[in-house]
Amino acid sequence: MKVNVFIMKTVDQICKYTSRALDGRDINRLSSFLPEDKLVEMGMELKDEFKGNHVPEELTRENILKHLEQDLAFAFEKALNCRGISAGLMYLTIKMWNWILEEGLEDFDDDNYPMYGLPLLKATALKYGFDNPIGEDSGSEDKYNE
Repeated sequence: MKVNVFIMKTVDQICKYTSRALDGRDINRLSSFLPEDKLVEMGMELKDEFKGNHVPEELTRENILKHLEQDLAFAFEKALNCRGISAGLMYLTIKMWNWILEEGLEDFDDDNYPMYGLPLLKATALKYGFDNPIGEDSGSEDKYNE
């Protein structure tokens, strides 16, 4: 009997993450998983009305996959609509989720970024069984840059 064992980043490891997105959207998404003291450690601050009331989501593979699936759909939308900046920021967000999960896509080559990051988006969709709107395409085809 084969048992799947999933190992992913811990809260302490996540706190070492450095945002690469110019608007911080990657790190902002992490905030839902971090307790207040860790938010401060990462340079984030809650609005006054939320201080003392922030309850982080449980850091589980299932919860990360829920966020990844939503972000991946949004990333595909931006890439397929040739929205350069938004697609780039979502590419970095998808990379972050893959880095947390540590299931084989965490070191996806940034040089493999044709057509708004579609190759990473497709690889992520296939790995986790999420919607893949580009089907059999590699994501490198010129038609995705029109």
